[in-house]
Amino acid sequence: MEKPSRTGRLACKVVRLSTSLPVFGKQLQNGELRKKLEEREPKWHCPPPLQQFAIPMDTFPMEFLVKRQQAGEETEDEELEQALARYREKGVILQLHGGGYYGAMRNKYREFAGLYNEVSGDMAVLTIDYRVAPEHPYPAALEDAVEAYRWLLQHFEPERIFVVGDSAGGGLALALVLWLKDHRVELPRAIVTMSAWTDLTKSGESYKENFEKDPLFGRNPDSLVYKEGYYKGQDPRNPYISPVEGDFSGFPPMLMQVGEYEMLLSDTRQVAQKAREQGVRVYEHMYPGMFHVFQMGSLMYPESRQAWVEIGRFLRRFQKKGSIVSKPREVPGD
Repeated sequence: MEKPSRTGRLACKVVRLSTSLPVFGKQLQNGELRKKLEEREPKWHCPPPLQQFAIPMDTFPMEFLVKRQQAGEETEDEELEQALARYREKGVILQLHGGGYYGAMRNKYREFAGLYNEVSGDMAVLTIDYRVAPEHPYPAALEDAVEAYRWLLQHFEPERIFVVGDSAGGGLALALVLWLKDHRVELPRAIVTMSAWTDLTKSGESYKENFEKDPLFGRNPDSLVYKEGYYKGQDPRNPYISPVEGDFSGFPPMLMQVGEYEMLLSDTRQVAQKAREQGVRVYEHMYPGMFHVFQMGSLMYPESRQAWVEIGRFLRRFQKKGSIVSKPREVPGD
């Protein structure tokens, strides 16, 4: 079994220390701090050589990120239709951000979009700022994800579309594909999840086993994990709310990453096991000593770097039409 790196262990300790602070820690765990940061975030300036397009929809905005044709700040901007045409064969990643269905999209996910573009070998990235609770409970987020996917189908073949998401966004990615399958809409080429929240009933064994270990959400029964506003008045066992309850037969290949100390560890393990039993190619990787969405560290420590490299390998592997893997493996390689 792998061992966590020294800097990875330090990152985990920093997260635990942060959540131990009297006021700051509670606001971090229950999502209040994120709301404040979202309100105060500076305007995002897309760094070269990337270019970003704002796409307004009826109920939510989207952002389409591509790499300019030529690197350099003085390169002329393309029109959206030109960029779409240029990426039609390269492919596109639909990113569904996390935040417990309470947090809106923020600059960190714009950084994620840049990383997805880089590690995938230059695929476009569509990030949606879907509606969130408590103002917009289920099914608002799912409806927005479906609309974004339908928009992509107007410009890309389904085998050129990849769906990714972290935390609640990971659960939403799975819920989206369940919905597409149930409604006979062509499915994406593959799925990537980071610390996916798939069981909103919170019945998995890791919710108890890792309650004291989880440095982000542990030791606090009032954390974001326990908020019920997203499914207010609904049955949390609905597969579109808790995808762990769904039928994954016919699903595209999936890469599922998760940290060892997460309360949501069983959310990934149960889906991975169930999907495998139903014939899906699943690549599951539990990172020892890691916490919820540790990939937020980008390139700061080995585990996060490895996770992004792994994501890139997975995306590039299935980017080619008709690519086939003979049998499931735990960690995809080149």
